[in-house]
Amino acid sequence: MPRDQVALVFSQQAGACARLGSPLYGALLERVARDIKEEGPCAAVLEGYEDTGHADALPLRMMGAVHALVLTGRAPELAEHYPSAGGVFDPEHPDAGWPAFRAAVAAEPDWVRDWLERPPQTNEVGRASLLLAGLLYAVPTAALPVRLFELGSSAGLNLRAEQFHYRAPSFSWGNPDSPVRLDPVWRGDPPGWLTEGARRHQTLRIVERRGCDITPLDPLSPDGALALRAYVWPDQADRTRRLEGALRIAAKVLATVGAAGAAQFLSGVELEPGTLTVVWHSVMRQYVPDAEWAAVERELDRLAAASGPEAGFAHIAFEPRTVGELHRFALSVRLGREPEECLAFAAPHGLPAWSPGQD
Repeated sequence: MPRDQVALVFSQQAGACARLGSPLYGALLERVARDIKEEGPCAAVLEGYEDTGHADALPLRMMGAVHALVLTGRAPELAEHYPSAGGVFDPEHPDAGWPAFRAAVAAEPDWVRDWLERPPQTNEVGRASLLLAGLLYAVPTAALPVRLFELGSSAGLNLRAEQFHYRAPSFSWGNPDSPVRLDPVWRGDPPGWLTEGARRHQTLRIVERRGCDITPLDPLSPDGALALRAYVWPDQADRTRRLEGALRIAAKVLATVGAAGAAQFLSGVELEPGTLTVVWHSVMRQYVPDAEWAAVERELDRLAAASGPEAGFAHIAFEPRTVGELHRFALSVRLGREPEECLAFAAPHGLPAWSPGQD
């Protein structure tokens, strides 16, 4: 892409961040876009990335790099404007942190360019609210053991989804003392299928938790935890709290995430009698090449065809899709050989959800 096109990508991401509740990133990304056009330090550090596609999320890679500088104490002046590091963002003066941001990029170009090589991995804990809702819908009986497999699992935080607490008006599920509290998980009263699933399954028995990722993170390592924190937008305190709680749970509840592509991972999954095998994923499809995803769908079809009364299978997905003329993040569930059902839509980070027809 020419420089003006790269700047446009950053400006578009600025608008998206502002709409999704991060005025800090909305303001900073607009200034980054301007700096790119003016051939400032941001343009210099991005040199060589002009051909990066939209799906590579270059702006989020850069913002994660700078946030990591802040969190590690390498950009103390910028930290004064980042709430995640104890600073203050003043919406009346949204550009106040820009000089410190620009200076940090200019001072640490090698650090930033190293992080540009990494895919952004938020491992967004809020999306567990949709995955868990799909699981409550899919599990037929409370005593049935569940084997849980996640595609694009990142650090595997959402493989512990039943350890979180979920709330909405007239709805509550999970341990109320959990360090992860998702509230509100629904816009208004949740639908009958969710309340019935919650009543039927006051607990869930997860007997296996495995995931895959091209570049998995270890949430228990300092580097892995730093990456997870860095990709959370620094002025979104609720997301930061959810992540910190999920890291505490990850230290106690074992899950395994291996380095593998989604199709390769699924090729090693077989159904087991007396269990429900669940494959789920959230907002990862866009990062998978079409040929790879076609192989994933063949594996999912294989598992669905093998399912039956003795060995169940469910595919749960929370992914962006086009619904009519609208772009939506949708929860879909496929039970065994049955057709896929679209159960809900939600905000990109998962909270809140709503039923189809409530737009």
